[in-house]
Amino acid sequence: MTQLPTALHLTTTDTQDTVRIEITGDLDYDSADLLLSEVTAQLSARPGLKDLHLHCAQIGIVDSMGLSILLMIRRRTTATGTRLHLHDRPAQLTRLLDLTGTLDYLTAPTPTGAATPHPNNTTPPPMTAGEGQAARPTGPDGTT
Repeated sequence: MTQLPTALHLTTTDTQDTVRIEITGDLDYDSADLLLSEVTAQLSARPGLKDLHLHCAQIGIVDSMGLSILLMIRRRTTATGTRLHLHDRPAQLTRLLDLTGTLDYLTAPTPTGAATPHPNNTTPPPMTAGEGQAARPTGPDGTT
């Protein structure tokens, strides 16, 4: 029996200094950009945002693209001084984060020295090295 992919659905609730996004469905190659776009829009619209809560109880499959998007979200929240919270992680997500060594990084408090944007700045933080760039192979290239 073939199982159809579960479409990603986001439900966003916000207050003045907090945004809560409930994630339902698969966070994969086909849909993960939707979450990044929503988070980026929320960070841009609220320069003083203190907390971003991602509720993960209804997440299905998380592939490498989904993990990459979560890491990008962490970098962007750190750059804006926003605390990232991953609530209600299903066992398979916690296992993936643990196996990849990213659990502590994604769930640790925002560093104290995180950049705080100017109150009038509404642009998303700049991409860091490696974001949006194709991965380069490592190791010898076989040329002489």
